Amino acid sequence: MLDPAYLRDHQEEVKRGLESRVVNVDGELEQLAVLENRRRRLIPELEGLKRDQNTAGDEVARAKRQGKDASGIFEANRQRAQQIRQISIELDQVEHQRTSLLMGLPNVPHASVPQGKNANDNVVVRTWGEPRTFDFEPQAHWDLGPALGILDFERATKMSGARFAVLLGAGARLSRALTDFMLDLHTREHGYVEVAPPYLVNRASLEATGQLPKFEADLFKVAGEWDLFLIPTAEVPLTNLHRNEILNGDQLPLKYAAYTPCFRSEAGSYGKDTRGLIRQHQFEKVEMVKIAHPDTSYDELESMTLNAEAVLKRLGLPYRTIVLCTGDVGFSMAKTYDVEVWLPGQQSYKEISSCSNAEAFQARRANIKFKMGGSGKAEFAHTLNGSGLPIGRTLVAVLENYQQQDGSVRVPEALRAYMGGLEIIERK
Repeated sequence: MLDPAYLRDHQEEVKRGLESRVVNVDGELEQLAVLENRRRRLIPELEGLKRDQNTAGDEVARAKRQGKDASGIFEANRQRAQQIRQISIELDQVEHQRTSLLMGLPNVPHASVPQGKNANDNVVVRTWGEPRTFDFEPQAHWDLGPALGILDFERATKMSGARFAVLLGAGARLSRALTDFMLDLHTREHGYVEVAPPYLVNRASLEATGQLPKFEADLFKVAGEWDLFLIPTAEVPLTNLHRNEILNGDQLPLKYAAYTPCFRSEAGSYGKDTRGLIRQHQFEKVEMVKIAHPDTSYDELESMTLNAEAVLKRLGLPYRTIVLCTGDVGFSMAKTYDVEVWLPGQQSYKEISSCSNAEAFQARRANIKFKMGGSGKAEFAHTLNGSGLPIGRTLVAVLENYQQQDGSVRVPEALRAYMGGLEIIERK
């Protein structure tokens, strides 16, 4: 959520920032200005009436001591109490409308984010590795995996419908190996603390990270009386670890990594990457989250992006890193880097990691603050998150980049110890 005080005092600046996202928020900003004026009028009026009501007790006592009739004071108190109730109700309505509007506004892009309308305006900042030259026609994973007997879409569809998959044998083993490899890398070398969080979260947790109320159609909600949702990413529980807490600023940044399944309805993505493992309703991912000091959060974003890239380097998978333009950056984020891996079976780069700085946008919604030295004024922290990496998409990249002419797949050296020494995946 944007800082309402900053929005009030810098409305034109915020308006320009939000317009760079190619969204029209003129109506919302105008409503917020009206509500802010009403709020600033009602608050002092209410406080004044409450002060008068508090002092009225002394007037009653004084009148009684002096033997005077206090009925006029009692009548004034009664009328004032009614005014206080009416103004309190009006102020609550104003606050509710104001919060609702603020929750629907996206974050303002950071000044370093390139201007642009959509993904075509994103900027490549670096590339690594050379795409392999094949002396045969490389297959896409949706052909390669089933032919090896390690990937089954038809039986998954029978059980669950479209956009689900079953991994079998060496495929399931490869998925588990990738998970262990990524967690070991991030915890042993990159300094993240491993977390095993819940996979079901409440509404407040999703509001804190920005999935609710705007993107409820993308979520899977538990039926019945439960007000719980399946997590779309471990970003949600990891960020909410410290909801409504004041942290010791000397201990920042806090760095967490978690493996979880993720569940997304993918509303609005029909026709986009619907074949294979790229865009599934259920997938697994290793997620990184940082809670950082505002002065260093952009340094932390750079290092987090390098942490994601390190996974691909160790696996020998060519990739490129791009910075998203203002028109493509996500709702809650001020700046985002996407890492895209090369997939030879599809002859294209595909997103495999997204690393973002939300600045105080999520922390303000989640009420995550810190004090330097554990004392002094509490400030909102900055929150960051990044994929490190999705298991399914990384498995796709391994299959397509390490395939052989006979249809087998070489296991990357970095994974062989996690695969029990297996070097080649071939049809049994």
